[in-house]
Amino acid sequence: MDLYEFDDGFRGKGYKRVAGIDEAGRGPIAGPVVAGAVVLPSGRRFKSLRDSKLVPEPERKRLFFEILAHSIDIGVGIVGVDEIERLNILGATRLAMATAVRNLSTKPDIVLIDAVKIPSLEIEQITPFKGESKSASIAAASIVAKYIRDSLMGFYHALYPQYGFDRHKGYCTEEHIKALNTYGPCPIHRRGFRKVMTLSLPF
Repeated sequence: MDLYEFDDGFRGKGYKRVAGIDEAGRGPIAGPVVAGAVVLPSGRRFKSLRDSKLVPEPERKRLFFEILAHSIDIGVGIVGVDEIERLNILGATRLAMATAVRNLSTKPDIVLIDAVKIPSLEIEQITPFKGESKSASIAAASIVAKYIRDSLMGFYHALYPQYGFDRHKGYCTEEHIKALNTYGPCPIHRRGFRKVMTLSLPF
């Protein structure tokens, strides 16, 4: 079964508005978590659509704007570091996803989510494991979430260039850890994460 057949199976059961949901930014030690919710049109195919982590950056940009231009509906949820610290990363991820769905112009009939349930969302939910490799809608949502989050990390790089956010996007790379050891954390670092808290805090 390809990505589109998975979604079409739900449309065939009478669900007209099928929304895929995915997030970007659960694993990093800096920056927000971003979720996308996408309702794709039935019958349209997007060239090379797949899990955003497998898509090179130039192709991801092309796919993002193609999805933006041709989707029925798109919603985005962004949760910053303060809420991540308050809720924990799973709670913040669920909040970002719920916000993305609520930012759709029309409530979907069913949501397909990559392996996460959203208790606050009173909509039927299907949560396939590795959903971005099974559902076109989830794959599209993963492209939207990652493109927007990477763009935000580019903005944070302009504010805090010493950390290299434009390269590692806040993930725990050797370069990032060296910068943390040199400069300490900045305001977008997740201080509740072990690799941040083990370093001395300058403020």
